[in-house]
Amino acid sequence: MRVKYIGESFGVDGLTDGKTYEVQEVDSLTGMLRVVDDSGEDYLYSPTNPGPITSNRAFGKFEIVEDDETGTLRKLIA
Repeated sequence: MRVKYIGESFGVDGLTDGKTYEVQEVDSLTGMLRVVDDSGEDYLYSPTNPGPITSNRAFGKFEIVEDDETGTLRKLIA
């Protein structure tokens, strides 16, 4: 599964506007996406309001580039 981040870039190791990211999994407890970001490490991001966990403001959104056969991302993001 892959998503494209659209919105304000944040941090040198966060998410960059217009960049495509690999989704490793959907966390079963929180429903958040485990994404390998610009740090090269995987972190949990909200499927509907991705941004730093320490901030409550909106930074951007994810667009689906490639979903799995069951439409997991479509169910979370749409």
